[in-house]
Amino acid sequence: MATEKVCNLSTDLQKKLEDELEKLKRKLSINDLQVIWIPEGDLKLSGKVEGNMIFIYEVDEEKAIDALRHELIDYIISKVIEPYRAFANKLVELMNEEAYKRKEQVIETLKKLIELSN
Repeated sequence: MATEKVCNLSTDLQKKLEDELEKLKRKLSINDLQVIWIPEGDLKLSGKVEGNMIFIYEVDEEKAIDALRHELIDYIISKVIEPYRAFANKLVELMNEEAYKRKEQVIETLKKLIELSN
């Protein structure tokens, strides 16, 4: 009997999270997200977003819904800043390539100097 009650509570909270997410998705015109409730799945986090999946780890209903809202906002903001992150990463990649080329040129110059001094 106790196991059945815990199972029903789990199903109820999963459903509440799904309903809340659907309501928010309609308001924000977002289509590509789902939520999975994994109580105590990661004791360090309340929730996280991976791809198009929001994972919620809170056991308490109020905290779980709050975590869902938090992760949804995080998802939206991450989408907004993604082009800047991609640009910054590309810039770092180009700078690393340039630094490597310059380093190799210095190495070759120093090798020639060493050879001339022999």
